[in-house]
Amino acid sequence: MNNIQRSTSDFEIITAIIENYFNGLHDGDVTKLRSIFHQDAWLKAPGVRRSLEQWLEAVADRSVPAQQSKPFNFKILSIDVVQDQAMAKIQCPLFDFNYIDFLGFLKEQGQWLIVNKMYTDVKSEKLIG
Repeated sequence: MNNIQRSTSDFEIITAIIENYFNGLHDGDVTKLRSIFHQDAWLKAPGVRRSLEQWLEAVADRSVPAQQSKPFNFKILSIDVVQDQAMAKIQCPLFDFNYIDFLGFLKEQGQWLIVNKMYTDVKSEKLIG
């Protein structure tokens, strides 16, 4: 397989993981979210650091956007893939927040997983794109 084919395949896999991320957030599906994150992932925002388990507990304890008929307006803004690492910039309007997330991915043992999430709320700014 040449690099272009590999990149396209990896790009498609990462895009599918991001779609699962969006669906997991919207549906409050902790099992789906856990399946796409590496177990030692950390989630970071300015002044906030949470382990994957802490974040998943918070997701499990909050309202479920889909059950509240909240709109599904998540958007992929960019994805960069370099060999076995990738970075995605995504927009996640969720409840009264407008998050911009940077998701870091690594491909290890043939599997892509999210290893890092950085996020911030930009609700005071115009929606991206």
